[in-house]
Amino acid sequence: MKKVRIGVVGVGGMGQAHANSVKTNVKEAELVAVCDAEEKRAKEVGEKFGVRWFTDYKELIDSQIADAVIVATPHYFHPEISVYAMNKGLHVLSEKPIAVTVSQADTMIEAATKTKKVFCVMYQRRNWGIAVAAKKLIEAGKIGEIKRTLLIDPWYRAQAYYDSGLWRATWKGEGGGVLINQAPHMIDMFTWLAGLPKRFEAKVRTKLHNIEVEDEASVLLEYDNGAWGYYYTTTNEVPHIFYLEIAGDLGKIIINGDTLRFFENSVPVSKFTFENKSMWSSVETKEKTVRIPKKQATHAEIIKNFCRAIIKGEKLVAPGVEGINSVEFINAILLSGFKGKPVETPVNRKEYDRFLQEMIRKSKGKKTVRAQIETDPNFKK
Repeated sequence: MKKVRIGVVGVGGMGQAHANSVKTNVKEAELVAVCDAEEKRAKEVGEKFGVRWFTDYKELIDSQIADAVIVATPHYFHPEISVYAMNKGLHVLSEKPIAVTVSQADTMIEAATKTKKVFCVMYQRRNWGIAVAAKKLIEAGKIGEIKRTLLIDPWYRAQAYYDSGLWRATWKGEGGGVLINQAPHMIDMFTWLAGLPKRFEAKVRTKLHNIEVEDEASVLLEYDNGAWGYYYTTTNEVPHIFYLEIAGDLGKIIINGDTLRFFENSVPVSKFTFENKSMWSSVETKEKTVRIPKKQATHAEIIKNFCRAIIKGEKLVAPGVEGINSVEFINAILLSGFKGKPVETPVNRKEYDRFLQEMIRKSKGKKTVRAQIETDPNFKK
């Protein structure tokens, strides 16, 4: 196989950007089809790119004109489409998050395991030079055993954003708010670097917007080794400058926006605490220079990696099977916050499904919507 023939399912938003990336930025791929439930949109996008268009994803997949699909529909449809595609012999690249619930994510991982198809998730932040450098430090044991974590991840969305579609910020259409939509990229990076917490004590609320789902979350975390952490996200705050800390026995990593700092301890804190004899002494620590690889955190780079994995077995940057960690994280926060109790991972699948169905039943839906279909102008191709 010289090129991977790709069909894009869902072209009402990011799907069009992915189709453009395949068409213009990925030499390992060939765009062969697009699909959207809205016939007018499917036809317009298909004609725009000069490819076949479909309104039924099953017809696209069954047509055998594609080797792989990029799934860019609203979240709820990711598992259904991905599982069908893998079972029909196609490779899958799913937009984030791979699913709304952990039980749905389980079905995707089972399908990938059974079919041995390449399964990838669009977490392009994993290819960001700073994240790659931080991961390398942690895997090399440079900060030692992790003792504490922190992630502050603010976003901003105007009410007009939420009013742009019937599905946005509803339990039935999206399955949550800031956690399921804006936050997954940094949640993935957080769990990729520090691991999935074991215990969550969360508070969630709708503080500013006129929506039925959360626009703010504050969470106390605990890990298997007893380390503590804290996580916060919102769509009520500007500017969007995130702050991440991972503190270990041998050092500390700080990522503040586009800056990475690494501090190395002269001796482990756990050792110094009991072996030093001076009342006021402290561990000596030095900031070390870190080489940041020149990597591009773009959608196109993830698509290239996905294609190379299919063609020549290249290691995936963002394996779909690891996409379940962010879903566990999100489900644990929502269940803990709305139920007012601590929640442990792995999240109880049946309990979460019951919770979500309860929230959907309580949903009042939207009465006024000013429909807008527009790709985020700040995204990196």
